[in-house]
Amino acid sequence: MCLYEDDSVLAFDKPAGMHSVPGKGEDKQDCLSARAQALFPEARVVHRLDLDTSGVIVMARGAEAQRRLNRSFELRQVDKRYVAVVQGCLSAPDGPWGLIDLPIALDWERRPLHTVDAATGRPSQTHWHLLDVDPAQDRSRVLLEPFTGRSHQLRVHLQALGHPMLGDRLYGGPIAMPRSPRLLLHATQILLPHPVHGQPLFIESPVPF
Repeated sequence: MCLYEDDSVLAFDKPAGMHSVPGKGEDKQDCLSARAQALFPEARVVHRLDLDTSGVIVMARGAEAQRRLNRSFELRQVDKRYVAVVQGCLSAPDGPWGLIDLPIALDWERRPLHTVDAATGRPSQTHWHLLDVDPAQDRSRVLLEPFTGRSHQLRVHLQALGHPMLGDRLYGGPIAMPRSPRLLLHATQILLPHPVHGQPLFIESPVPF
């Protein structure tokens, strides 16, 4: 579903289970970028979401818009927020937002899994805000704002806290993974400078769970 469209920017609501870009193999060619380019041939990829994550993806219309949007991501001028439902009852941070500051590395022996690794991991920071705790269901709803953009960062960080995301087939383990038919992680908001005039552009996708 197209969430936003102008002469330079497109935004789509990616469903869980759909690839952002084509993968290896004939069965991985149906993806969000291919569907977008069927409607908008000039659409170009700017960023991605994991296969199992749903929510907002921004694409550029043309090479110059792509260059400017890529630059905004490189300069960390883009703010993204996600909502997740995790296993267990989280305690609220001392302030409105807590910080998870744990280095992440690829687990070479178990690729594509990533892991917290103090020796070889890249610096990774996630800000988090507690939205709701449901003791009866033994789960918590959190708002997540990544400062860095490592692969699987949000999933690895919450698992490292002992609160894996429900439905996470990679990091959920035997308790959290079976509790949902899909990963309960949704990219709900993005705020970025418009590639033409530089004014803030805010795009939102309702959380489907």
